[in-house]
Amino acid sequence: MKILYFDCFSGVSGDMTISSLVDAGGDPIHLESELKKLGMEDEYQLKWNKIVKNGITSTKFDVVLLNDEEHHHHHDHAHNEEHHDHHDHAHNNEHHHHHDHAHNHGHHHDHSHRSYKDIVKLIKEAAFSEPVEETALKIFKKIGEAEGRIHGMPLEDVHFHEVGAVDSIIDIVGTAVLLHQMEIDSVIAAPVPVGSGKIRIDHGVYPVPAPATLEILRGVPIAASELKAELTTPTGAAIIAVLAEDFGNVPTMKVNAVGYGAGTKTFPDHPNVLRTIIGERY
Repeated sequence: MKILYFDCFSGVSGDMTISSLVDAGGDPIHLESELKKLGMEDEYQLKWNKIVKNGITSTKFDVVLLNDEEHHHHHDHAHNEEHHDHHDHAHNNEHHHHHDHAHNHGHHHDHSHRSYKDIVKLIKEAAFSEPVEETALKIFKKIGEAEGRIHGMPLEDVHFHEVGAVDSIIDIVGTAVLLHQMEIDSVIAAPVPVGSGKIRIDHGVYPVPAPATLEILRGVPIAASELKAELTTPTGAAIIAVLAEDFGNVPTMKVNAVGYGAGTKTFPDHPNVLRTIIGERY
């Protein structure tokens, strides 16, 4: 039985997950070709780098949006500057107009935001294998339901701002693609550190974890962290919440592969990476 352990000692985001899976042996060529089924290639470009984080060589993944004047690097982040629009966020229509101006610089195109329903349709029409489609839809639903509860609206009215939507679609569908390509049978995760302090998101200054992240992590063990930063994002939280069957220390297993996926932020005494351990259960 092939088991995957997410050792999320520095939290988790969507881009860290994909980076870590590729670093552990996932196939980025297969990933890119599967993502083409979404028909969104005119909207983004994928970038891969090997970087060193506090002494650990790891893979770094970025989604660069092509319809921004300033090419926008991956937004799911936990891990960019403290002051950020929290983009895995759904927005109801009253609240997101200023984001389109901020990020599209007056460009008008059809995808200024995507509703939860649009994203479901996009994934269903992409003709992925059934397990990939099912995994991706479950993770998106987890985020959509949390956003709906936070904003007090039904799931079908939830909208994702463009930047968050493109990043989240790539991260979530990409994670589903890689897990099934790697033939993972079972996922276990460490308790999830969320960080501490405050962040600026769309609606003001909020405590860490942001409301959507905390909502998504209901039922999931979270871990204390002294770091004054957002360590886990809604997309990362949803991936772990949906995929992990159990939480705790590394299980008894024969280790076959280890991957390190880098976050954007760097901390002085703490490698900001997600470690993925893959092996056979004993």
